[in-house]
Amino acid sequence: MARTTPATAGCPDGQLGLDLLDPEFGATALHRVTPARLDTWDTCPRRYRMLHVDRPAPPRGGAFAHTTLGAVVHLALRSLAALPAHRRTPAAAADLVDRHWSDEGFANAEQAATYRTRARDWLAAAAEGPAGRLEPVAVERWVSAPVGGLLVEGRIDRLDEPDGALTVVDFKTGRRVPDDADARDSRQLALYAVAAAHVFRRPCRQVRLQHVPTGTVAAWEHDDASLAGHVDAAETTASAAAEATAALAAGGDAEALFPARTGGHCGTCPVRRNCPEGRAATPEPRPWDLLAP
Repeated sequence: MARTTPATAGCPDGQLGLDLLDPEFGATALHRVTPARLDTWDTCPRRYRMLHVDRPAPPRGGAFAHTTLGAVVHLALRSLAALPAHRRTPAAAADLVDRHWSDEGFANAEQAATYRTRARDWLAAAAEGPAGRLEPVAVERWVSAPVGGLLVEGRIDRLDEPDGALTVVDFKTGRRVPDDADARDSRQLALYAVAAAHVFRRPCRQVRLQHVPTGTVAAWEHDDASLAGHVDAAETTASAAAEATAALAAGGDAEALFPARTGGHCGTCPVRRNCPEGRAATPEPRPWDLLAP
């Protein structure tokens, strides 16, 4: 696959949406990417430009309660893993929610208190499952590793080895309960599995989505072909984003190179205030509307 060179002219920090690590921009250059950036390009190139290319970046919208709730749960799970095994009790896990709690985005104090109680129950239950029983290989581990023509970077929620095999675990707190097909199709998990195998020098093929509110675990075991498929798709996305970024730096038209791709995702887009098409596509929910009922 041909490698392109995103120019950095006009960008004071040299950090356009995708960086090339080869100083000579040769055929072996690696695109530095995160799975989240790749997903942003696939969702909407305009959002990608506003978040990762434009400097200064436009202001973002306010917080949503469901994202606040997810952040609190992730922080509490991280703190739970840091405790000695004998202290990972349901009560201790529930108390960790209080330590990290934020009311940002909730309708009022009563609603915030309701979801705080729910989150305490979720953590108490999690303490009696793998998150409490197993000794993790790593928690909130930042990885950076060559994957095909990419340098994949990102933070893995948790790495376990429940049956002796290195396993990527991603915690979910949203309304939708994931299934095994979601684990199979997750580009993020697949790229993290390949990166983790490189960093830890051990095979990593198993990926899991753990839905904290229900305790549901969706799992998949990749093979060489399925991992290669995810890497190939990621390289295609990275090249498209890099080509558009380079063309923009060379004087190309931003609207043509980074078109808006509207849909339901426009409601919670962090830069929707700067996108007339996105605002027209769907109304913006109230900050608490996407909480699970």
